[in-house]
Amino acid sequence: MSRVLLISTNRATTPYVVYPLGMAVVAGALSEVGHQVEQLDMLATADDTGQLQQTIDQFNPDFICLSLRNIDNVDSISGDAGWFLEHSKSIITDIRTLTEVPLIIGGPAFSLMPEEILNYLQADYGVVGEGEEALPQLLADIANGNQTQTIVKGETPLPGDRFATPQFQPELLSFYQERSGIANLQTKRGCPHHCSYCTYPQLEGHAFRRRAANSVADDIEHLINTYNIETLFFVDSVFNDNKGHHLEIAEEILSRSLKIRWSAFFRPAGMSLNDLKLMQRSGLFAVESGSDALTDPTLKGLGKGFQLNDIFTTHNICRELKLPIAHYLIFGGPNETPETLTEGLENLNQIDDGVIFLFSGLRILPGTRLYKTAIKEGILAAETSLLRPTYYFSPNIDSEIMNQQLLAACKGHRKRLFPPEDALQRMQIMQRFGFKGLLWDQLLQQ
Repeated sequence: MSRVLLISTNRATTPYVVYPLGMAVVAGALSEVGHQVEQLDMLATADDTGQLQQTIDQFNPDFICLSLRNIDNVDSISGDAGWFLEHSKSIITDIRTLTEVPLIIGGPAFSLMPEEILNYLQADYGVVGEGEEALPQLLADIANGNQTQTIVKGETPLPGDRFATPQFQPELLSFYQERSGIANLQTKRGCPHHCSYCTYPQLEGHAFRRRAANSVADDIEHLINTYNIETLFFVDSVFNDNKGHHLEIAEEILSRSLKIRWSAFFRPAGMSLNDLKLMQRSGLFAVESGSDALTDPTLKGLGKGFQLNDIFTTHNICRELKLPIAHYLIFGGPNETPETLTEGLENLNQIDDGVIFLFSGLRILPGTRLYKTAIKEGILAAETSLLRPTYYFSPNIDSEIMNQQLLAACKGHRKRLFPPEDALQRMQIMQRFGFKGLLWDQLLQQ
């Protein structure tokens, strides 16, 4: 078996830093079949080239695998400053001066544009999709001289009972506990919803693949007993689903009397007062809502599959239960007009006792319905490379005027965060003052 160095290149820290769970899952899969694994996180090392060299010298890997979580920060206002691939390329350049072992790229960002990214980064191989089975097979084929393709993909999506158990590295977990105080787990993969801009279905499949609730609880119990974890975030594409899997997890936490505070990203539809009460009793302390828009025409344009009243209903239940809630909203998408923009900004007042993250425009990515819409509307040519960020704005609005309206709507409202860079700076200030956790929920207490 081989020595495999896994490197997380993630630089995204908004709204808080999270443990590189994908790397931990792949580490678990590799260790399970006998490989010796070392994990290195460039965010935790502050891009320290000396630490990279020391790790390579001491571990002497046979393979180096880089995980790409994000291509960019999906913030239309930040420009090239929010593009992450140049950073990943600099890491590879440093590695090439230290060793000649094969370099393999994977992670969700890579899977979106594998050929282009592999060519830009000049790595040797790439893994598209889930790496638990595909990566060990690729390593074996390379070692045996049988690998002829530079990009490989797992044959079929793994069912929930075959997801690898994350192999957490204590030093890294301590770093994230110190920075954010939050650990993270995944309870399922895939997404059956049809948001026009979203890549989750093409990355993880169009149906939920759920882990058994008792297996999820086993992981929670391990994190509590081994690492004294107190706060957890479930990093599913969306936590609540129509089969009630999220409620089974809450019930399992309660049946074991696990003392854990947890949060997740929710779809603001289909949840009752009793559902949220149950989850709150199990430790739910804050709700992140993928609301996306505040008018019915723009919700339809984004393909959300729910209506404005669903957002207000979910919000009001959370406020009744005194559950902090944050809404993520996107302005300028399909069906946006001056009229819907005015209505959407007025409707901010209906959720003003929550925290509101606002975004301008939508990052266009291949394989999405938004990509087809952009081509159809003449916003994007089919041959345009999307390696660098390209954003969609409704042809019915002027994006600069819209941004000024968003800024004006947020002025004097400390719980409305725009532009995204402003949110990042405010969170960083709170961290410097010793605040931990989601951070945004504490804005409601100030």
